[in-house]
Amino acid sequence: MTSDLLAPLDLAFWNIESADHPMHLGALGVFSAHSPTAGAHAADLLAARAAAVPGLRMRIRDVWRPLGAGRPLAAGLGRPLAFGGAAREPDPGFDPLHHVRLHAPAADFQAVAGRLMQRPLQRNRPPWETHVLPGEDGVSFAVLFKFHHALADGLRALTLAAAIMDPMDMPAPRPRPAEPPRGLLPDVRKLPGLLRGALSDVGRALDIGAAVARSTLATRSTPALTAEPTGTRRTAGVVVDIDDVHLVRKAVGGTVNDVLIAVVAGALRRWLDERGDGSEGVAPRALIPVSRRRPRTAHPQGNRLSGYLIELPVGDPDPLRRLGAVRTAMDRNKDAGPNRGAGAVALLADHVPALGHRLGGPLVGQAARLWFDILVTSVPLPSLGLKLGGHPLTAVFPFAPLARGQSLAIAISTYRGSVHYGLVADAKAVPDLGRLAAAVSEEVEALITVCGR
Repeated sequence: MTSDLLAPLDLAFWNIESADHPMHLGALGVFSAHSPTAGAHAADLLAARAAAVPGLRMRIRDVWRPLGAGRPLAAGLGRPLAFGGAAREPDPGFDPLHHVRLHAPAADFQAVAGRLMQRPLQRNRPPWETHVLPGEDGVSFAVLFKFHHALADGLRALTLAAAIMDPMDMPAPRPRPAEPPRGLLPDVRKLPGLLRGALSDVGRALDIGAAVARSTLATRSTPALTAEPTGTRRTAGVVVDIDDVHLVRKAVGGTVNDVLIAVVAGALRRWLDERGDGSEGVAPRALIPVSRRRPRTAHPQGNRLSGYLIELPVGDPDPLRRLGAVRTAMDRNKDAGPNRGAGAVALLADHVPALGHRLGGPLVGQAARLWFDILVTSVPLPSLGLKLGGHPLTAVFPFAPLARGQSLAIAISTYRGSVHYGLVADAKAVPDLGRLAAAVSEEVEALITVCGR
């Protein structure tokens, strides 16, 4: 494999994190076990299979010399020069045993996962890890996958994780089109086109930036969801029957995603009231990531994200009104498109030079709380059942990166008839994360009750 320059948003993720505030994503898969040694066997399989997956051999290396970087300024008209970028390249010293680790038997998979999620990935090696946790009950084990966003976004991470599971029938990935070699300077014959493309890029960046600024002028942070970062992590998981979600959706309209977001709003209300913070008048800003990945893109590994920003109606005591408010806000965002609102801030990454990401990344990371209070994201999973060493995957809880200054992030996946909520929080700011997880289940029951099961 050859070197692969990071896309602008990947480079932003790489530079935002710090040693005391990691920004990797994760997923905790729980498997049924046929024997107490199933976990150890799974660790051996993962190490052996990882060695054969080219994408798992890629490390991130800083690039300081001028190279073609970023996306084209205009289609087919070359690339700008970039300094201070980074590239994926094969690690000549790759050893899967550095990345696959077997742990002692655990009684609580989520408790161990939280401690492991707070450990940063090693930046001088391929930025991913797999931790195998045998269950003390002898009939289950769990596997925690950790990936850095610069190596893979949620969809790409899923593809890499599936590659080290038992073989299954999945569509073959599309081959990446070869690109002609480029010189350090653009062809002078293309300069007029390059100039037009650059001016168009500047215009789009100013338009997006103005939309972001307008969206944040009147915003205020929600204290319970924002805190000084400690680098500690706690995780929790909730399983909801997808049939219950469809029951609510059919009764009141909207989409499945509307219902799942409204459940988050109701759970936050219960949690805030029980811990004494109070929910009256609370409307935290939730960032809902939107994938802009296009089929047959020339850069399938690069993150292509925008987002919608909505105010969660936590202060409203009526569950149906909360769902109606979420539905209205999401419809408004969809009508406006992903280039409007504070959620579009990710699009600005495409318009920032590589050196700007390196120098400004830490500042951007600290400013996340100015744009939103909580991340609520959906992670796609295959509908087919996954297995490892013949042991079926029974549950999978996705974990989103936790932005600096924020206490909580929620990721949601649907797998084989169940919705899985994965909650990750700053352990010191949210010591009662388990109570919030219970509130998610309670909110689903409340919606079913008002909809008349």
